[in-house]
Amino acid sequence: MNGTHEPETGTEETVVLRPLKVSVFAWVGAVALVASLTAIALVLRTTDTGVFFRVADQVALILIGLFIAGGILLMARPRIRADAAGIEVRNVLQTRYFRWDEVVRIAFPDSASWARLDLPDHEYVPLMAVQAVDGQRSVEAMRRLRALHAASREPRTGT
Repeated sequence: MNGTHEPETGTEETVVLRPLKVSVFAWVGAVALVASLTAIALVLRTTDTGVFFRVADQVALILIGLFIAGGILLMARPRIRADAAGIEVRNVLQTRYFRWDEVVRIAFPDSASWARLDLPDHEYVPLMAVQAVDGQRSVEAMRRLRALHAASREPRTGT
């Protein structure tokens, strides 16, 4: 259930989903933060602020900006990869794979920020790649995921 999974090859559809607006905001915010802190670090050395600002301080300020930007970019990491066999859910820090027979349903509760996989025993896993702020794009994502889930539950006819 929690291992990695390589999608099956063949003609089956593989759905790959990522959040759009959060990713854009994360990238813009990270770049703006690093640019701002870099500019501040460079300017503070040449202006008279009453504080002796050294090269090590400049480097440290830029590095702090890079670390914070890296944290912001974690919000752009979520992804879903689903095919006929199951669904791989990558959220901010963890990646998990579920076969479709382990999934009870795919839900998007009222006033929730993102969708979720409902599992047996009242457990669930957030699907941070399908976010409410993406509007119609998330509606289409839910349709595609639910279609794959429903197809996995249909009895298969042999040849």
